[in-house]
Amino acid sequence: MTTPYTGRCACGAITLEIAGEPVGTRQCWCRQCQQLAAGGPTNNAMFKAQDVTLQGETASASWTAASGNTLTFHFCPKCGTQIYGQSSARQHLMTMRMGALDADHGLRPSMAIWTEDAPDWAVIDSELEVWPQQPPAPPPA
Repeated sequence: MTTPYTGRCACGAITLEIAGEPVGTRQCWCRQCQQLAAGGPTNNAMFKAQDVTLQGETASASWTAASGNTLTFHFCPKCGTQIYGQSSARQHLMTMRMGALDADHGLRPSMAIWTEDAPDWAVIDSELEVWPQQPPAPPPA
C-alpha cells in the first residue's frame, strides 16, 4: 500500500492517518518491547511526525530505555491498544505500532534490533538486517 496509511485502536476511539512513507521499519526485541508485546517483539514503522494525524485522546507512559533515551509510549486509555512511541533523541519521528495500522498496510520490518535481548526461542527472519543493540538513527527527515 502507499500513502495515506490509516489505522485505529481496537475500540475505535483513536484513528490515525499518515500522509508519508515510513523512514524505517523495525522489529524490536529489547526487554521493554518484549514486556509490552507479551514476550515477543514489537513491529514498528517510523514516520515523520509532521505526516501523522491522530484523532482521539491518548494516554502515555515513559521510561529510560537501554539506549539511554527516554521513550514515551502512547496508547488508547479505553482499550489499551498501543498506537506509537517517541524517543527523546528523535522527536521528529513517531514510531507507529504496525498493529495499529489497518491490515492492508503492506509494511514489514526491514531489520531486527536489540536481538541480544531476544529469548533463546525467538525466531528472527534471516532476511532481516540484524542489530544486537540500537542501530544508527535514520537520516534526518
